[in-house]
Amino acid sequence: MYIYLNGLFVGLLILSNIISVKLFSVGDFILPAAAIVYVVTYLITDVIGEVYGKDAAMRTVKAGLVTQIVALLFILAAIHLPAAEAFGMQSEFEAILGGSFRVMFASLLAYIISQHIDVNVFHRLKMKHGTQKLWLRNNLSTASSQLIDTAIFIAVAFVGTVPTGVLFSMIITQYVFKFVVAIVDTPFTYLLVKIARKEKPNPLFHTEVKAS
Repeated sequence: MYIYLNGLFVGLLILSNIISVKLFSVGDFILPAAAIVYVVTYLITDVIGEVYGKDAAMRTVKAGLVTQIVALLFILAAIHLPAAEAFGMQSEFEAILGGSFRVMFASLLAYIISQHIDVNVFHRLKMKHGTQKLWLRNNLSTASSQLIDTAIFIAVAFVGTVPTGVLFSMIITQYVFKFVVAIVDTPFTYLLVKIARKEKPNPLFHTEVKAS
């Protein structure tokens, strides 16, 4: 289960970077498509931390950072490969996969800071409440880290290019959406923790007692 969770984690990270160029609307609000994917990564690190411990969750976060950097390097390499004459969509390929260095940097910076906050808040709450109230530490850690993630990404990626009022509107809109998704996926956190704990304990990690 640990391997599958890590595979899903890095896969969703890369997917969120690829689909972030697509914007969708919910009423009058506009959001990047990555919003529906990226928030799930916090659920996964919470599950890993709950079952396998804080060190395992931090290793997952670091592995995700390395994977994103490697993926970006290969994407940039693919973009700059000489296009064959039969391939008539080079500009579209660049537009979808290229992005800008500033947006890429904003994404990586927000990721590494917010994921560390998520793991640390989750385990501080666990030290305080023990194995009780998984729903509380799951939602509080995600709520705090998602606020930091959204604020950093929007500020670094768009400050100076859009009015300040629009920046705050983008931060609030994306954060509210992510927070709602985080609450909705709480039952899936319990489900994944239950499935992981049914497996034979991995000798590499300290498996903790079942949460109530």
